[in-house]
Amino acid sequence: MRAEEAALARAGRKLSKAPQGSKQRAKKRKVVARVHERIGNRRKNFIEQEVRHLVKQFGLLAVEALVVRNMVKNPKLAKSIADASWSMFFTRLQAKAEEAGRQVVRVNPAYTSQTCSACGHRQQMPLSVRIYECSQCGLVIHRDHNGSLNILSDGLQAVGRHSRVIPEAPGL
Repeated sequence: MRAEEAALARAGRKLSKAPQGSKQRAKKRKVVARVHERIGNRRKNFIEQEVRHLVKQFGLLAVEALVVRNMVKNPKLAKSIADASWSMFFTRLQAKAEEAGRQVVRVNPAYTSQTCSACGHRQQMPLSVRIYECSQCGLVIHRDHNGSLNILSDGLQAVGRHSRVIPEAPGL
């Protein structure tokens, strides 16, 4: 994506230097449009590949019910979130899973990385702290891994499975 971003910047600069209403400007506009199209195609291809991989591998997919619209208001994260096209990813994941007979469960994202996945103890942590250390049971785990275990647990509970067995896709 970053290479395409540089190509888009170059094409945009060339377009801005072309004289208004000229044939040269029309050609440059087509170049800019083509770079935009390439970026969109690359994003869609990545999403399709990742979604197909996840749906093929797992029978149950538990994801956080993130409000992407609110997350892109953060100026430090907005570009990365928009480039990854999270909303499109979740939409495609839901559609592909439904086609394949898989189940997608949306889990409340509140406190998923601040709750101990072993004992359930919750402790406040700033985002800069990447290792979760439970003061109750002594569990030391990466914050994101801890959060993913909590999301899986909530997802399994939502569909009525209370075990920690990760459901694989049937027939693989």
